[in-house]
Amino acid sequence: MTTEHLEAFTDANFAAEVLGSRLPVLVDFSADWCPPCHVLRPVIGKLADDYVGRLRVGVSDVDQNGEIATRYRIHSLPTLLVFRGGNVVARVEGGLPRPRLDTLLARLL
Repeated sequence: MTTEHLEAFTDANFAAEVLGSRLPVLVDFSADWCPPCHVLRPVIGKLADDYVGRLRVGVSDVDQNGEIATRYRIHSLPTLLVFRGGNVVARVEGGLPRPRLDTLLARLL
C-alpha cells in the first residue's frame, strides 16, 4: 500500500531525509517477503496521512537498503524506529496495533 505521504527511505537518501529532518521521522524497516510487514503496511500508510506536518513516515526495504539495516541492527521484521534530531528515540520490533502506536507517538511528539 502506498499513500501520498508515505516516503521511501534508501541508503542514498537516509542521511538527508531522516537524520537531517526538522520533523521527527518514523521508519518502517520491512521486506516484500515478510507477511507481518504486509499486515502493518496499511497502519503505517494511515499514520503517514494522519500525522502530516508533525511526523514524517516512510519505509525502508532491508533487502534493497542493507547499509541502513546493518547500521541500525535490524534483525527482525518489521522494526519501527523513530528518529528525532538524527537520533533514535524509540524502537519497536514487530507490529503494534494503531492505538499503541498513537500512544507511543504522542509521548515522542
